[in-house]
Amino acid sequence: MIRFNCDYAEGAHESILKLMMETNMEQTPGYGEDHYSEQAREMIRELCKSPEAEVQFLVGGTQTNLTVISAALRPHQCVIAADSGHINVHETGAIEACGHKVFAIPTKNGKLTAKQIWDTWEDHAVNESYEHMVQPKMVYISNPTEIGTIYSRQELEEISKTCRECGMYLFMDGARLGYALTSQENDLDLEMIAQCCDVFYIGGTKVGALFGEAVVITNDTLKEDFRYIMKQKGAMLAKGRVLGIQFIGLLKNDLYFQLGDHANRMAMKLKKAFQDAGCEFLVDSPTNQQFPILSDEVLKKLGENYSYSYQKRIDEGHSAVRFCTSWATREEDVDQLIEDLKNI
Repeated sequence: MIRFNCDYAEGAHESILKLMMETNMEQTPGYGEDHYSEQAREMIRELCKSPEAEVQFLVGGTQTNLTVISAALRPHQCVIAADSGHINVHETGAIEACGHKVFAIPTKNGKLTAKQIWDTWEDHAVNESYEHMVQPKMVYISNPTEIGTIYSRQELEEISKTCRECGMYLFMDGARLGYALTSQENDLDLEMIAQCCDVFYIGGTKVGALFGEAVVITNDTLKEDFRYIMKQKGAMLAKGRVLGIQFIGLLKNDLYFQLGDHANRMAMKLKKAFQDAGCEFLVDSPTNQQFPILSDEVLKKLGENYSYSYQKRIDEGHSAVRFCTSWATREEDVDQLIEDLKNI
């Protein structure tokens, strides 16, 4: 079985494993206070051109999202997200379990707009019963989105401006950020993201690391006591150097961006093959997640040798599914899938 159902099926890039082996028997302080973690922090600050940013390393995406949101919001406040957003559909109510409502807004392409955010804030602000309603205080976006789309520079700038006018924090989930930044349609970089967002993270788990997410906090208010919240949420890893070392490996010699580019190239190759076969798509994604609409007959045949993720039913005979490439996807596997698709 060749897996195209996610981008974290493999372990880690060999250069990261090599670094971990080379440093395995060294003694260092715990909880991310080691020199490897500090080196990784400095590398990230330099890439973001944000020397005052606080950088903390957490294990996974759900843990990171609930820790950041819990640290930012008071008990009566909520976070705005697209209805397809990860915190709304794929985290088992983790945010709500920590006492904060996810205010989900319907979107066509997984992306929130500045107008939607403004309208949501205004609906609360001008309501006579505003004190009886949960208060929007944070906007959550992901890049890429849950359906592979990406934010443009203009869109992010407009959202950031709106959040600041409304007194709300802007939080970008970057679990797959490496795939967004290396998309051929992308015009964002880490410097612009750091300027626009109060907090965001660079995802490692899905882009070549064994596990790990690097949280970058640019808003001074959110920096205060953040490590207390990390500890409380079980997010402060005792062997924290394991995270720092992995990000050194990812960021050295632009490996992170090379891995993202590889996954996108494999996805575009698959996308063209589906297009050539006459397939329509649930959404036009420029990143490593592709969502072709296929007949039940084709899906059953492909399912004999390939795994994919079900997305939604389109009609009686067709479903949209996700084929997801990764930093480790082998081109020969993509070629074999393309050949099998042609022969169905």
